[in-house]
This record gives sequence, C-alpha cells and structure tokens, in this order.
Amino acid sequence: MHVLLIEDDALVADGIRAGLETQGFVVDAAASREEGEALMATLASDLVILDRGLPDGDGLALLEAWRRQGRQVPVLVLTARDAVADRVEGLREGADDYLVKPFDLDELVARLQALLRRAAGRAGSRILHGPLCLDTVSREVSLDGVPVTLSRRELMLLETFLHAPQGILSAERLKDALYGLSEEVESNALNVHIHHLRRKLGPGIIETVRGLGYRLGAPEALAAGEAPT
Repeated sequence: MHVLLIEDDALVADGIRAGLETQGFVVDAAASREEGEALMATLASDLVILDRGLPDGDGLALLEAWRRQGRQVPVLVLTARDAVADRVEGLREGADDYLVKPFDLDELVARLQALLRRAAGRAGSRILHGPLCLDTVSREVSLDGVPVTLSRRELMLLETFLHAPQGILSAERLKDALYGLSEEVESNALNVHIHHLRRKLGPGIIETVRGLGYRLGAPEALAAGEAPT
C-alpha cells in the first residue's frame, strides 16, 4: 500500500519511511505543502501522513483543499500541537485520525492499518476472499488453511487487489503500490509478480482486463490453482 508522507523534518521523515517499509508500505515523501500537492496529483496513494507545521503553510489548508476537490484518501495528521482544540480542528477539517509527536512507530502503523480497514469497511485484520486469507498484521497468507509463502512484492500486490475487490487497477496504479519514485522498475516487473501470484494462488486470482488493467478474480477461481508453495 502506498503512503504519501508530507513532513518537513528530514530525520522524522526518514525514520517513518524506514519503519513503514518494514511493514509492507511503499512511502514517498514531500517536505512542503507544494511538494505534497504535486505528489498527490501524480501518485495513487492509499494513505497520507500530513504534518501541520510545513514551511509554506499549515498542512490543514492543504487537507481542506483536497476535501473540497473530492479527494477521499484517508489522512492522518501528525503534529506537535497537542491541545484539544488543535485536534478538534484537524478532525473537523477532514482528518481521519490525529497523532501527536513524539509518537511510537508501532502506534502509527496500527493507526494506518485501522484507517485502511475503515476505508474498506472491515472491522478486523483478516481479509477473506473465498478460501484465501490475508492477515494484514501478521502478514501471513493461507489458501484453504494452508500457509502460502509470498515475497514482499507479491504480498504487497495481493493486498492492493484485496483492498479494491471490485475495481479495475491500471498498471501505473499497481506500480505506485509496489515501488517508490526513487526506485528503478524493470519494464516486466509487474507482469512477473502477477505471474507468481497466479502460480501460487491459482490462475484466476488476477484477471486481465484488456486495455484497462487488472482486477481481483472471483473467489471460486482460486480452487483451480496449483498447490501452494
């Protein structure tokens, strides 16, 4: 899942990026409101972590503009302002959650996972799709109760599809979910990951929609796959 981090403190941003990447997130960072606005227009982010005290203005002004534009991406406001009035203001301006600095990385991860569950209409950490189960906390996958070993990228790709079970996802959208802007991506990398998922979870796990992209296959399609490896 892709996180857009808008934070002007380089040390804080580097620490968040490193911590989130160990939990299966892809993170691209901006150090100002202007940079954040540009990245939001470029990337398909699943979550935003937004600092309030940016060098070119209050982050809440950016959030307010996004909500006026109809952008519904979940936003967690991260700030040193700990007054109740500040937290209330952030939530009223469209924030989905509010975390005060200094913070614990485990709490940040838990709050982001909760935002993803809420956006998908789920209450727990397990995502079920027919005989397939993904636990977003333990990062474990099973098919018909049998554990399936996936690489980091394969797991990230599967989670992206499971969070959008009815949607058609373009190749660019999927690459944003798997790679940051600073990473070099081989032209066939996405096809390779999709091939591996189909081999491990069944050829019907991902459907190709010609000319548009890919979508999650029907739950019953998983029964036709090879044995988990």
